[in-house]
Amino acid sequence: MTMIALGGVIGAGLFVGSGVVIKSAGPAAVLSFVITGLLVVLVMRMLAEMAVAVPAVGSFYEYARLAWSDRPRWGELAGFLTGWMYWYFWVIVVALEAVAGAQLVRYWFPDAPPWFISLSLLLSLTATNLVSVRFYGEFEFWFASIKVAAIVVFLILAGAYVLGFWPGKPLSLANLTAHGGFAPNGLLPIATGAVAATGFYFGAEIVTIAAAEAAEPAKAVAKATNSVIARVLCFYVGSILLVVCLVPWNSAGIATPYVSALNAMGIPGAAQIMNAVVLTAVLSALNSGLYASSRMLFALTRRGDAPRSLAQLSRNGVPSRAILLGTLFGYVAVIMSYESPDTVFAFLVNSYGTVAIFVYVLIAISQLRLRARFEREDPSRLGLRMWAYPYLTYLAIAGMLGIVVAMGFIPEQRTPLIFGVISLGVLLATFGVRLRFGGRMRSSHLSELRPPK
Repeated sequence: MTMIALGGVIGAGLFVGSGVVIKSAGPAAVLSFVITGLLVVLVMRMLAEMAVAVPAVGSFYEYARLAWSDRPRWGELAGFLTGWMYWYFWVIVVALEAVAGAQLVRYWFPDAPPWFISLSLLLSLTATNLVSVRFYGEFEFWFASIKVAAIVVFLILAGAYVLGFWPGKPLSLANLTAHGGFAPNGLLPIATGAVAATGFYFGAEIVTIAAAEAAEPAKAVAKATNSVIARVLCFYVGSILLVVCLVPWNSAGIATPYVSALNAMGIPGAAQIMNAVVLTAVLSALNSGLYASSRMLFALTRRGDAPRSLAQLSRNGVPSRAILLGTLFGYVAVIMSYESPDTVFAFLVNSYGTVAIFVYVLIAISQLRLRARFEREDPSRLGLRMWAYPYLTYLAIAGMLGIVVAMGFIPEQRTPLIFGVISLGVLLATFGVRLRFGGRMRSSHLSELRPPK
């Protein structure tokens, strides 16, 4: 479970996308990752509290419905939005990672057609998801192990280099202030970076979805979320800090931050090494995307929020039709990346990050309401508790809403905000149609979601 959580959150965004944040904010990008990381830590703790109390297929989709069970219509809306936004996020990730994976493979095989590589990657990882949840877990364990090992080795080597323990190298902290200061472009880019970094952290919550299929879900999710909190902050913030110490923030090399950092230390074959690591990160994200989207879609079918035909399980107990739909949507999006990169695919890419923030806000609101309900009706369920409830929950909600508001004042973030709001509007309209023609949905009840004995 710990590896699934780490695998979900350590993706290509850290290895490549972090360079964009550093280029904008300078060395102060470290603060951008601290701010967003702390918000994600709070959300993970909220999810851990709810998952220990109610390990449920669909995780926070069910929690959103359960939190508003005293107001069924609101519960139906909250669940519908949470489930479909989460599904939408991950199927877009599947497409993005398939496109990114093709480009990484072409580093070694430049003549191979990118569409064929994308299709091959999608089909290969679809096959692993169709076999069994255990097979998915084993693949994700090894993918995550490679990524975690790469980060740990990087932290050790870069830490030794920066702190002066490298043969013939003195303490090396000059790059933190040598090129215009720690925050050369002021405070606004730090906020901009925090907005961008939100998408990089998204994925750790997969552990609460996988928990429902674990032998001891409450124990598994409690252990995984507690361990991932410290490790994610260490891996993200620690490695970004070392990168800005090794590579000038305003150099061309910051576009590939980790490759440039390895080159700065004189590590041979840096580009080859990082290409392999990033490809592993991409495959892991693709694997996780197919798993998370299929399980969320399966949960949606149980409440009538998606066609029940998608709930069919294979002989191995996996929702095969839900997995195949995610693959199909992903490959259609891949085709759009080549046929319509500036319209359809651009909309998908620009909208999914904002949708992720909306999901986190709904998770926090669910925890706020469920915690009060558990304390009132069944305190024994609260085997793991959110810190400083309700104050840190309110702080997390305010922080995430602050990110959304900040996007409206940051020119490069306005398009993602607008597209994200449009996506939300489409889902609201779809919910209205669902109510009009689909009949009344069935609400979640605490008694239905009791953890297995």
